[in-house]
Amino acid sequence: MSKEIHLAFAHPGERSEDTQPDLLDRISVRDFVKTVEIGAFQAERGTTQRIRFNIVVEVQAWDGPLDDDVDRILSYDKVTEAIEGELSEERLNLLETLAERVADRILVEPQAVRAFVRIEKLDRGPGTLGVEIVRAASRDASVRALADTPHPIIIHVDNTVLGTPHLKAWIDAAERHDHPVVFCVGLPSLPVAQARHAMPQRRIDLLAIEQNAWVLGSFDDRCVVVGTRTELDWGMRNDQIMVWAPSKMVLDAVEGPTVSHRDSVGLTEWFAQEIDAAEVVFVGGDATPNLPTARTSSAAAVDL
Repeated sequence: MSKEIHLAFAHPGERSEDTQPDLLDRISVRDFVKTVEIGAFQAERGTTQRIRFNIVVEVQAWDGPLDDDVDRILSYDKVTEAIEGELSEERLNLLETLAERVADRILVEPQAVRAFVRIEKLDRGPGTLGVEIVRAASRDASVRALADTPHPIIIHVDNTVLGTPHLKAWIDAAERHDHPVVFCVGLPSLPVAQARHAMPQRRIDLLAIEQNAWVLGSFDDRCVVVGTRTELDWGMRNDQIMVWAPSKMVLDAVEGPTVSHRDSVGLTEWFAQEIDAAEVVFVGGDATPNLPTARTSSAAAVDL
C-alpha cells in the first residue's frame, strides 16, 4: 500500500517503470510550461495561466541499427508538437480533455506503446492542481490520424432560401456529393435581442445564429445540427449532412474571428479556414444547386 501511495505522487517516469512488466524504451518531456487560456469557470475566461506538462512515452525499440538517424526514433519534438497542436486547436475547459487529446496525438505514432500525461495548473491557488492519465496505443485499423480528416464543402444559405424548394434541392445535391457538406446560416430575419455590453451581445448573436441553424435542420431530417469539433469530425467521417451551430467553436477558439459576429459571410469564411474546408459556396435567392468538385485545399468562396 505504501508503494502505491508513493506512486500516486511520483513522476510519470517512475510510474511507467513500476507498471510495465516488459522492458520498453522511454522518452520524456519534463516541466514543459505553457501560458494559455483554459478553464471551466467564468473567471478563467479572457485571462491566461501557466500549465505544466510532464509526459513519458513508452516506445518499441528500433529493431535495426540506429545509425544516429533521427527518423528512426520517436522524437521529443513529436511530444512537444502534440502539446502545441492541441493548444492551438481550440480553447478547452478541462485539463482532462487536453490530456486525452495530447495522448491521442502521441499514440498515433507507430512506435508509441503507452503515454503518461500529467498536466498541472500553476496559478490557480497556493498549491498545484493537476491531472494525470495513462493511455495505451490502439492498433485498431479503424483508428485514423488527425491528418486524415476529410475536407468538407461549406454551403452558406441565405434566409431567402430557408423553407423553399431550393433548400431541398441543395440538400439533395449535398447528399449526392462525394465530399462531406456543412451548411451555415447567419442571423435570423426576426429582430435579435439587444444587450448593453459587447460581450453579452456576442453571445446573444451567436445563439440567434444557432436558432437559425435549428430552423434549417428542421426542414429536412437528413440535416444534423453540430456544435463541436468532435461532432463535426464524426459527421464528416460518417456521411452526415451537417448544420453548424457556432457558439462553442467561436467562444473556445484560440484565435477567434476578427469580423463582427453579425457578419455572417465573414463568420462562415473564418469557420471554413478553421476546419480546412475545400470550398465555400454562398447561396441566395433561387440559385440552382451546383456544387463544385472539391479540392483538398484552403477554402475558396464561390458566389452564386
